[in-house]
Amino acid sequence: MSTHFQIAVLGGDGIGPEVVAEGIKVLRAVETGLSEVRFRLTEHSVGAGEFLRNGDPLPGATLERIKEADAVLLGAMGLPSVRWPSGVEMTPQIDLREQLDLFNGVRPIRLFHESHTPLKGYGGTGRPIDFVIIRENCEGLFSERLTPRAPGRDYETDTMKITRRGAERICREAFQLALTRRRHCTLVDKANVLPSMAFFRKVFDEVAREFPSVTTDRVYVDAMALFLVQRPESLDVMVTENIFGDILSDLAAGIIGGMGMAPSADLGETNGVFQPSHGTAPTIAGKGIANPIATILSVAMMLEWLDHPGTIRGARLITQAVERVLADPANRTADLGGTLTTTQMGNLVCQALT
Repeated sequence: MSTHFQIAVLGGDGIGPEVVAEGIKVLRAVETGLSEVRFRLTEHSVGAGEFLRNGDPLPGATLERIKEADAVLLGAMGLPSVRWPSGVEMTPQIDLREQLDLFNGVRPIRLFHESHTPLKGYGGTGRPIDFVIIRENCEGLFSERLTPRAPGRDYETDTMKITRRGAERICREAFQLALTRRRHCTLVDKANVLPSMAFFRKVFDEVAREFPSVTTDRVYVDAMALFLVQRPESLDVMVTENIFGDILSDLAAGIIGGMGMAPSADLGETNGVFQPSHGTAPTIAGKGIANPIATILSVAMMLEWLDHPGTIRGARLITQAVERVLADPANRTADLGGTLTTTQMGNLVCQALT
């Protein structure tokens, strides 16, 4: 008898529905070879488009249905032209993280082919780029983003909040991941200037003592921006605060070919949302040129997280298919300097599954 998993599908805005369609296509293709598992997909309307239609980018009833799913596959949400009266964009993806307590932001960074990187000297197998950024998702500099502000002020403030609970649990997730990789964990902070970051470092040091087999580094965020460019092969797992993780994830994606190559997962104790790291890219929406690889790899992350023998095998099959497709430098979408369409890239991955 097959195990059935309920997947909530949130296509969202811009290129979101286009790349999600390819992710689903690959999921269905791999499902045919997994007799022990089946996937029931339910689509939900969320994002800026939903706000324009019905006045709420993340309706409460939709959120409740999302909570019932075994996992969530998300495209991208928000549009630069659709904003709240305060001037900030609508970000229901962040609302999801906070309301479902998806504190653990997992951002794998892997270079699949030397032609994808703008960096020099990272070809072949001698200096692989393969690391993971662990981003604390539910506090940090985002902690007071929804706090009401007094009108008429000629200044604004944002507070970086680091709690012991938040720092302990995200550091512990980073160390546990490091145990499954190369057993090295790097804290990225600004402890030389900010008391909140000095506190984060103190908690990191305490958690590190629980994992004596994992070596550690502590690097200031500005220095890490430099190291990501100069020696990314030296990194294994890094853990950091919310806004630092947000910024460094984009820089890291840039060194492996761009946002279309960077998958992600936002994980909590019981819920998981899986999505490409990129945004809605409205300037290319509808053109059929978006890179679906980040979404397809996010599907693989979702299957691994579901932690069933069948889904784990499916995750491996998808990752191996992506490896085979990207081993040929001719297989590129526009963001990598190629001519493949979104659909063509999805089709190649499906073909590589067989």
